Amino acid sequence: MDLLTLAFALFLAPQQALAGAGNADPRPNILLILADDLGVEGLGCYGGLDYRTPNLDRLAASGVRFTHAYAQPLCTPTRLQLMTGKYNHRNWVAFGVMNPKEETFGHYMRDAGYRTCIAGKWQFWSYDPPDYPGAAERRGIGMRIEDAGFDEFSVWHAFHTEDKGSRYANPTIYQNGRFLKDTDGKYGEDIWAAFIVDFMDRNRGAPVFAYYAMALPHWPMVPTPHSTDWKDPAKRLIEDTRHHTEMVEYMDFTIGRLLDRLEERGLRENTLVLFFSDNGTNTQIRSRTTRGEVQGGKGLPTDAGIHVPLIAHWPGRFAAGTVVTDLVDSSDFLPTIADLAGDPLPASWGADGVSFAPRLFGRAGQPREWAFFWHDPRPGWDKERRTRHIFALDHQFKLYSDGKFFDLTKDLGEQQLLRGADLSPDQRKAHAKLSAVIETQMRDYPDRR
Repeated sequence: MDLLTLAFALFLAPQQALAGAGNADPRPNILLILADDLGVEGLGCYGGLDYRTPNLDRLAASGVRFTHAYAQPLCTPTRLQLMTGKYNHRNWVAFGVMNPKEETFGHYMRDAGYRTCIAGKWQFWSYDPPDYPGAAERRGIGMRIEDAGFDEFSVWHAFHTEDKGSRYANPTIYQNGRFLKDTDGKYGEDIWAAFIVDFMDRNRGAPVFAYYAMALPHWPMVPTPHSTDWKDPAKRLIEDTRHHTEMVEYMDFTIGRLLDRLEERGLRENTLVLFFSDNGTNTQIRSRTTRGEVQGGKGLPTDAGIHVPLIAHWPGRFAAGTVVTDLVDSSDFLPTIADLAGDPLPASWGADGVSFAPRLFGRAGQPREWAFFWHDPRPGWDKERRTRHIFALDHQFKLYSDGKFFDLTKDLGEQQLLRGADLSPDQRKAHAKLSAVIETQMRDYPDRR
């Protein structure tokens, strides 16, 4: 054990002992919640004005809120980084596909002595419809949910795309090796939240790592159980963008109810919650914020596509209302979770992520000086219209591999190019730093430039 690891272990030990007094294993339960298509404008605690999100706002007010957390512009790229700790150019196969040889945070946490479960969206085994060009080479080549490192699972889209069914009303759910029956009239998120509570309740003798990969508020925009249209079963799968607000609010409601049920069972005190999102809001949605109106940027490499919420909460363990301005990206979660489990990720894993665990407790840590993005969702159904974007950013500047350079503090929409001859000394310094990041990351991947 090196000195840094030892220091962190000694720092975390009192927290674990306090939280887990009387338990066979004092380490905290870790609940990672991932929203699907939610930019920062979707939460009140980030200045959003159009959505009632009291539960997440309360977690932020009594926990830790990060102001500079970033995801990839689309779901599979983010989820792959989240689960493996690696940037996409190192292990990308195709949209909706994970290399079955990869190891995930499910594998790592199970090996570390945690009981592991996943609930919600999977979509890592087979994505292309059978008649899509090139589909024959990609169908059924990904990671089976049974092999992904989770002791138990309850997921949507475990198999071929054409068989995935609904994720919301009357959901198609594959749970622990069989499809659930009698889901008519039920709602996917309600089933998954209850599954997580039950799993944690049944596994009190060991720490639990639960990954809740929510479906909300992803398209299709359909009624929730709180919607007026839900009262008519014939309307429950009819799409309309007016349901988006209801979906964001039901996401918040579901999280609040899940945490309340953990509280009722005496499990909340020793459960550390992380809330993140996989990309920005759908481009059809415009939202009012304290900074003005924001159009959703899902699929785009701009701030609206990649700037997402990150909230952490552990009752009584984090200083209430802490705001952290460190850069965080989706590769950072595996190293962070490993640290929180008291089993730091070894260098041999090959992760790109940086642990932000010390920052949760007010410690200095080793914050990022930059974040790197290799984004190319191709090949995959409906993804050929997308293009590759390679870029790096820090708190102020953003540089693309094709030379486009922007000052994000003045130009979040990336409309004003900064050009070489006109750069100030500070701009030239930042350009050189970010250019070196891109070159270093891509040095061994010339075919992915």
